[in-house]
Amino acid sequence: MRAGALSVRWEPRAAAVCGALALVAASAAVLVVGSGEFPISPPDVVRALAGQADQATEFIVTTLRLPRAVTGLLAGLALGLSGAIFQSVSRNPLGSPDLIGFTTGSASGALLQILVFGGGAVAITVSSVAGSVLTAMGVYLVAYRRGGGVHGVRLVLIGVAAAAMLQALNSYLITRAELREGYEAAFWLTGSLNGRDWDQAVPLGIALAVLVPAALLLARPLGMGELGDDAAQALGVPVQRTRALLTVAGVGLVAAATAAAGPVPFVALAAPQLARRMTRRPGAQLLPAALTGAALLATADLISLHLPVAMPVGVVTGVLGGAYLAWLLSTTGRKGMA
Repeated sequence: MRAGALSVRWEPRAAAVCGALALVAASAAVLVVGSGEFPISPPDVVRALAGQADQATEFIVTTLRLPRAVTGLLAGLALGLSGAIFQSVSRNPLGSPDLIGFTTGSASGALLQILVFGGGAVAITVSSVAGSVLTAMGVYLVAYRRGGGVHGVRLVLIGVAAAAMLQALNSYLITRAELREGYEAAFWLTGSLNGRDWDQAVPLGIALAVLVPAALLLARPLGMGELGDDAAQALGVPVQRTRALLTVAGVGLVAAATAAAGPVPFVALAAPQLARRMTRRPGAQLLPAALTGAALLATADLISLHLPVAMPVGVVTGVLGGAYLAWLLSTTGRKGMA
């Protein structure tokens, strides 16, 4: 499909997958809004969103519960898209911001603000974003080689080392904290959507409105980059500049998501791989990965609300993601031995 200088490749299966994922994500969000001490049926939730319910129901839906569901959808979308970017840039299925230190750096920034400087919600958000950005800059600069740029494997290995060091810093900060502050920090580190309101959802939405179109515009050179640096350069792709721009977009996405919902684990790792398997297409599937992330986080939030014991959403994604990671490593190992 072409319009002037712009063209879009139409893939029926990918479009169907995106539609199904959007439906799953929206359905899970509606069920999340209807869950709680005062349960609301899905039709009543939809009527409240349309402004056709009674005043009490509209207040519960739009004021108390909708911000949590919207934050979950947007954070999942950001994490899924960020994971797809970094896995493609590194050409490694383990090249996720969870594993290469960017999420951990964001958590370190927030913990410093919570435990050392004693800042409020706005300061914690700013420090979280700053921590992710500074970590990404450090990893990128260390991985950069003059003349050769940044190689994917080198980026992953240095990122894993940075994540280990930052995790040690986070553990040290918690052990030195007062009991109340340590509990608050530990709860934030699990990743949670509890108590989220429009103060978290609106800034996250603004960040995505800027970063998502920028990432999608770079989808084509990103896909060409997976052919290898030499092949991509032969096709006219400025590899290092494209990789730097994609890294900025990916870091911005994961920083915005972590600032809003905490370091929710494994969504960025699993979403791109699941999207690639559902679409059955090679290369970076940015939009399917983003929608997969939104569906995963919304579904995990729904599960957390209906467990016998209340748990943050990060615990649910950690359990599901750990099982997925074990499966991914086992299947990759079998293919490698074959």
